[in-house]
Parts: sequence; structure tokens; C-alpha cells
Amino acid sequence: MVSDPVLQLTDLGFHTGGRDLLQGINLQVAEGECVAVVGPNGAGKSTLFRTLSGEWSPSTGEVWFDGKPLANWTLGDLARLRAVMPQSSSLSFPFAARDVILMGRMPHDSGREQDEAIVEEVMDVCDVRHLAQRHYTALSGGERQRVQLARVLTQIWQPVATGRRLLLLDEPTSALDLSHQLDLMQLVREVCGKAVTVLVIVHDLNLAARFADRVMMLHNGASVAVGAPAEVMRPDLIECVFKVKTQVIEHPLYGCPLVVS
Repeated sequence: MVSDPVLQLTDLGFHTGGRDLLQGINLQVAEGECVAVVGPNGAGKSTLFRTLSGEWSPSTGEVWFDGKPLANWTLGDLARLRAVMPQSSSLSFPFAARDVILMGRMPHDSGREQDEAIVEEVMDVCDVRHLAQRHYTALSGGERQRVQLARVLTQIWQPVATGRRLLLLDEPTSALDLSHQLDLMQLVREVCGKAVTVLVIVHDLNLAARFADRVMMLHNGASVAVGAPAEVMRPDLIECVFKVKTQVIEHPLYGCPLVVS
């Protein structure tokens, strides 16, 4: 028996300033699934992320999380089950990176000892232990991004009896070098194996094709394709949406689509 989706978007739309930034978005994401959202600048990716995170309320339709409308969740209950990593996170005070990561445990009443153990584990998983005592404000953009990933992972690292877990990531690889991009996306796959549902916005079509279970492509605020990477990564569709001629071949190592421009 297939369980209800963890995340469900029903006819989602967002209208402002006389423009439809999102229109008619429908999507269901299952437990443990990774869905990547791709599209050119101005396609609606950031608007979609803000509606999913609850920062903006949709003009039409609804966002459902774990069986009930997002608007019906209390902030405390939501914080114990859903973690959100935006493109950038401002922090003016010189907290140690380890203390920033520990902030991810604030919604939980699990005790200092357990929280510390989770932080230690996640720092190793995210390869940020060497940054632990450095001031967050002194870190590079890529280092800050990895610390923020560790923070959101500590937030949803362990199962919670009250519901299923969701991780929302907005372009988490944007400030990372190639090696750390691949490491981060591989970590996302491993997190899905812990029964965490992931929706990630990415610019790189090949990262989406290699690591996501399904891809949703946005164009002018609408979803023009949703499906397995091989179904979405088509030269005709990519040219229509991104205005670039490409070839799509099978990756010689991983068997996934490889977009060559």
C-alpha cells in the first residue's frame, strides 16, 4: 500500500504586482524521495521555495505537509519535522560554527547530551569538524553553506514520533566547488535513505539528473515537465525552456542522462 505523500502541492499559484509568478503547480512527493526543481532565472523557483517554506502564502491552491495544510501547522511542530535551507543565511554575531550547527536542535526537547551527540555525528558527515571553533562570520561562502547544511540536518536527523520529516534546500551547491557539490548531493541521497523527503532547487541540470529520483522543470511560473530524469532531460524541452541547444547522452559511469551543451 502506497502511503500518502509527505509533500503535496495542489493547483499552487502566487500572484503579485499584476503578474502570475506561479500558476497551477501540482506535485506529490513521497517519503524518502528526492525531487529536484530546475529552470532558468525567473522561472519561479525562488517563489516556489518561499511558498513551500511558508514565507509567502499562496494566492491559489494549497501546500500540504504530512497530511494537513501547511497553514494548519504550529511553528513548533513544523520545526521538529521540517528543515529549510535558503540560498543565504545572514548571521551578524561571531558564533562558533559548532554553535550554529547546534541551533538546529533548538526545536527539540531531547536533552543536551543527545543534541551534542547528533552535532558530533553530523559534523563528521558534512566534513565541517575542522570549522567547529571558527567564527561563522569569518568563513567563506562555501564554508558557511556547509555549516548551514549541517545545521538543518541536525534539525531532522532523527525520526520524530509526531510525523514524517522533510528537507527543503534552495540551491545548496551554489557556493561550493565541484568536489563539495558532489559530496553534498551524495549526502542528500543518503539522507533520503533515512526516510527523509527532500525537495531541492538546483541550477545544474546534470546534478539534478544524477542525484534526483524525479525532476520538475519550471518555465514562466508553470511546471512544464515532471518525471524521472530521463523523461525530463530532453534536448527539445531544454532548448525550449533554457534557449540552449544541447545533446543528452547516457552518462558513461552512472547511467543517468548527461546534458552536453
